[in-house]
Amino acid sequence: MREVTFLRKNAEKWKNFEELLNKNTKSSSDQLADLYIELNNDLAFAQSLYPNSKTALYLNDLSIQAHNKIYKNKKEKSGRVITFWTREIPELFSYKLKELSIAFGVFIFFCAVGVISQMNDPSFARLILGDGYVNLTMTNIENQDPLAIYKMQSQLNMFFKITFNNIRVSFIVFAFGIFTALGTAYHLLKNGVMVGTFITFFSSYDLLSESMLIIFIHGALELSAIAIAGAAGFVLGNSFVFPGTYKRSTAFIKGAKEGIKMLVSLTPIFIMAGFLESFVTRYTEMPLALSLFIILTSFTFIIGYYFYLPIRIYLKRKKLHE
Repeated sequence: MREVTFLRKNAEKWKNFEELLNKNTKSSSDQLADLYIELNNDLAFAQSLYPNSKTALYLNDLSIQAHNKIYKNKKEKSGRVITFWTREIPELFSYKLKELSIAFGVFIFFCAVGVISQMNDPSFARLILGDGYVNLTMTNIENQDPLAIYKMQSQLNMFFKITFNNIRVSFIVFAFGIFTALGTAYHLLKNGVMVGTFITFFSSYDLLSESMLIIFIHGALELSAIAIAGAAGFVLGNSFVFPGTYKRSTAFIKGAKEGIKMLVSLTPIFIMAGFLESFVTRYTEMPLALSLFIILTSFTFIIGYYFYLPIRIYLKRKKLHE
């Protein structure tokens, strides 16, 4: 679409936005909040097709004014908790599909690096996983219970420790985005190589299928959360390096807020992954059908919520602006 056509199509709507910004009634604030997402859609469209144009700068200023008025003066609606999960998060990820795809791609790539490294050097596992873990696992294998490590702690203590650790790891992956996307990529490297090494270590004892079925009961959610935290870190890092039409400081603050919101969306995943690892994974003799059901349900949720819904929103938005 040519810029002049875009202007003619939306000029009246933007004029109404400006008028609403000058009003102080509750009804105008509610209306402004409802139209704010639409304004951001227009801004994203303008930034992608007409970067550094007067149109993009105008919409950017208008968006900042609207944001300040909504979030400084507007009381939260009682249904905000519901709309946060059903609308705001999928909407946000519809703008971050590139970062999300890259984060999963980087994580999987370094998993492959871990696999290849362990295949070529059997001692690599000791470097990555530690002598203590390797020795304990080898003892468990000799005792015909290779994954007994999941049964060594009380369930409740294990739940709190694992949930806290998952949150800690994901926050580190995100926070290192402050050192640009390379900081986050480094931690995706560490975690990816560890996963690949772990899988290949069990494979060398002909325990690949058994270990995968048990570990991915919680790993489907846990590992996905690490990759999604990586996407949040990329958003943080890129916001400073590539500010677009924003001032660098404004872009960084915006990226930090978006990244934190992406990280907050992982809270139920942290809890569920911790629950599964503490209360379910320890049952290593679980029926195959039940293990597959849990694993497939977990991956279906991740793909549906973080990819399918955002892609639908993205395609709908793109069609709207054609």
